[in-house]
Amino acid sequence: MSAGERTPAEEAREALRAARAGASGEPAEEDSGSGNGLEQGAAPDVRPGEVARAALRAAVAARREGEAASEEADAGPDEPPAPAPRPAPTSPRPGDAAREALRAARREADRGERHPRKTTARPAPAPVEGLPTHARAARDMRNFLSTAFRMPDLADDPGAEAQPSTGTPEPPAEHAPTPPAPSTTPARTPDHPAPPHHPSSMATPHRDSELRRTFPPFAPRSEPQDFATTWWGRAWVDALEHTALDVNRLARGRGYADAGNVDAITVTPGLVLAYVRGSRPRPYRVQLRLRRLSDEDWERLLEAAVDSPADIAALLDKELPHTLADRGVPLLPGAGDLIPQCSCPDSGRPCKHAAALCYQTARLLDADPFVLLLLRGRGERELLDTLSRRSAASAARAARERGPAELPGLRASEALAARPLAPLPAPLPTPAHPEAPPAYPAAPGGPDPFALDQLATDAAARAHALLTTGRDPVGGLTLWQDAVRLAAARPGSGLTAATRSLYATLAAAVDRTPAELARAVAAWRQGGLAGLTALEEPWDPPAGRFDRARPLLLAADLPAFRPWRNHLTHPAGHAQLRLGQDGLWYAYESEPGHEDWWPRGAPDLDPVSALTTLDIPDAL
Repeated sequence: MSAGERTPAEEAREALRAARAGASGEPAEEDSGSGNGLEQGAAPDVRPGEVARAALRAAVAARREGEAASEEADAGPDEPPAPAPRPAPTSPRPGDAAREALRAARREADRGERHPRKTTARPAPAPVEGLPTHARAARDMRNFLSTAFRMPDLADDPGAEAQPSTGTPEPPAEHAPTPPAPSTTPARTPDHPAPPHHPSSMATPHRDSELRRTFPPFAPRSEPQDFATTWWGRAWVDALEHTALDVNRLARGRGYADAGNVDAITVTPGLVLAYVRGSRPRPYRVQLRLRRLSDEDWERLLEAAVDSPADIAALLDKELPHTLADRGVPLLPGAGDLIPQCSCPDSGRPCKHAAALCYQTARLLDADPFVLLLLRGRGERELLDTLSRRSAASAARAARERGPAELPGLRASEALAARPLAPLPAPLPTPAHPEAPPAYPAAPGGPDPFALDQLATDAAARAHALLTTGRDPVGGLTLWQDAVRLAAARPGSGLTAATRSLYATLAAAVDRTPAELARAVAAWRQGGLAGLTALEEPWDPPAGRFDRARPLLLAADLPAFRPWRNHLTHPAGHAQLRLGQDGLWYAYESEPGHEDWWPRGAPDLDPVSALTTLDIPDAL
């Protein structure tokens, strides 16, 4: 490059100066060393901005041509191709030239970050070798600025549709990574203007904590409605409207709020933050500040809530009681307490954007009064935990001060003290005999009415005996002995047709056979419980009466009986005497040689008399 020729960067700067001079209506400074012929060769109807943009494109193209070969060799398989130079627009604006230069510098810096150049392996591009010192410094500054600032994504791609803000969490712009530049950028012309830019919301719900809450934006409303229905929500709106100096701004703020122009709202202690879309493409950053309560104010407020359990119950139901707000603590904002701040150029306090945010905040307070308490400095969980601990401590302290309550009743010493008792009434006269039981009807599948009648009759007889004598003679019987007694009380003898069913039922109940029950009934009828014992329990009688029985039988011309324990058996094997434990002799008979003994006759003290009661002629 000769000394008289200009570099592409110098031509771009000269074109920018000409563009600024043309925009301000002043003549541009002429460079004595101009050799490019931009001013002299331009048509008189060409605007200076067009010349500036053409010069910038030439500078970028010249730099890109020198670096294209080496960057293509170092680029990965996923590296997008370098964008083609944009055609010159028909009617560009002067500011477009600067934006084009910054975008080109940013794309170059992005490619350099993804694929670092191997400076040791290849020489510097040829077009850069002859740059003067100030040109290289300008190039380095552009590279630095391209990585220091993050350009909007949608501004780089005018073909994409502008997405409305949805309150999706996004980190702040200064900490966000720079997205890769698009491969192509179509030219902006009057027929294809750039779409409005809507930056992402600053609301980040994933960063919410006890002292930070993010609420999604409210949907637009077709008809104007009240923004607050509760008394504390209306107090918030009154604090805004009593401070406003221009009612027209408030009306426009209500319109913005109804149209859904307020983005997601973030609430922290002392601050409400949101983006509000206005007449310009970029939303405005709006803040509402409210003074936080001091520790002394919170102490008074908590003590007042603990003293009134109804206030705690109202808070749990998402209601703010009047009594809690009237405790001398400035819980609700007054006139002048809300301090708005907006990034718009309007100097009104509040502007329409701040008014819109304040109206939407009133809707949040309507749904949850803990938002107001968070603005004053305390989170919901911390407040509820503190109120729970203090309520329990207050209840325990009150119980200790009150002491144990006296229970109603009578002392044991008074209840057990000696006192005269009223005499018992005279007993009723004893009936002469037990009454007959009622008749029980027969039912299919039901109990036997005759068996029920017998049980009822027996129970009445036992009750009468207990009433008259004071004791129950059969109260100590076993289950078997009582079954024998009930069977013996039934009229008839032996296993007749009338008694077979009763004997079978009673025998099954005591796990015996009907024949065993019939033999036991005969012994019971012979001598009662002592007769049943003589039948079933052999025993060894003492010397005396049992030894004298055999001589007595011999003296009566009877053969010598064989003794065995308390039994004396006839030699023919058909008669037997048994000495009972009551001292009586019980006679038994059997078929000779079968040992099938059945009680016969009545017991007697004399063995000969007991034996003569048998109706056996050859027994004597």
